[in-house]
Amino acid sequence: MTKIKLIIVLACIAFGFQKSYCQSYTFKTSGFSVLEKDQKGNWGKWSDLGLVNILVKLDTDKNRIVVYSEIIQLFEIIDYIPLEESESDSVYSFTCKDNNGENCTLSIITRKKQDNRKQLYINYDDRIILYNIFNYK
Repeated sequence: MTKIKLIIVLACIAFGFQKSYCQSYTFKTSGFSVLEKDQKGNWGKWSDLGLVNILVKLDTDKNRIVVYSEIIQLFEIIDYIPLEESESDSVYSFTCKDNNGENCTLSIITRKKQDNRKQLYINYDDRIILYNIFNYK
């Protein structure tokens, strides 16, 4: 009987630890902007900041990031890049594939000197999409 209790306790502990490593974060956007390369390969200017109110979900359990825009953007996380810290920014980056199979890098940047303002950058070879985000419960 004590062996069964021990097995049950160990199983509960194992499942509990497994759950604690898997996390999900939800953000809400307040604005977005786009930067594109021209035909010569030079970066243009950022578009005017557009107001947008959509959800963004980072799900480390499913290894994906979903931007719930009018056309849902699904990004499969291929690699978790180590945190980059500087005096002004904290940068969490992910190497991803979007739902079209295109490679990109997503970065969640916290601007330390701007009241910890958060931004999501979706970086492709020829364009960058920027969302201003904040934590959402």
